[in-house]
Amino acid sequence: MSSPHPPEERPTGEAPRASDRSPWNWVLLVPIAVPLSTPLFNHLTPELLGFPLFYWLQLAFVLLGVGCTALVYNRTKRRD
Repeated sequence: MSSPHPPEERPTGEAPRASDRSPWNWVLLVPIAVPLSTPLFNHLTPELLGFPLFYWLQLAFVLLGVGCTALVYNRTKRRD
């Protein structure tokens, strides 16, 4: 979606819109693709604190998603 004003008619003080087409957005595919590869967690061992791999790896996937999202946010946010 573009600004309602052409660049030459933009009111003063209004910053140009940031583009959402950053290559950093591709990093967001990592937390989607990694949990879909079932051979990673189709095991009972190793255990962590008595929990089979499947359960604690789900938490690791959540942390991976949070980390990737934070990375992309920090790399693509507009700095004034």
